[in-house]
Amino acid sequence: MYAMAALGILVVIGIALARAFLGPTIYDRILAVNMIGTKIVLLIAVHGFLTDRPEFLDIAIVYALINFIGIIAVLNLVQRGSNNAHTEDP
Repeated sequence: MYAMAALGILVVIGIALARAFLGPTIYDRILAVNMIGTKIVLLIAVHGFLTDRPEFLDIAIVYALINFIGIIAVLNLVQRGSNNAHTEDP
């Protein structure tokens, strides 16, 4: 049953990867990358259950936190603009 869940998660990651490459806007691409990160957290958890190693849940939680902070940082960068260097006009 966990193997089927892992296979389903891999299919969804593939669909999200296609959205990340084909997304018409930057926000679609960021959302797709966030979705891929979330599905990888689920995949790590399922792998932990498949291999009977529940300590993988700790790794999944840390990865989820890193994914969240990374997406917030990327959204902040996109909102400000990549070439806005806090310079004053002369």
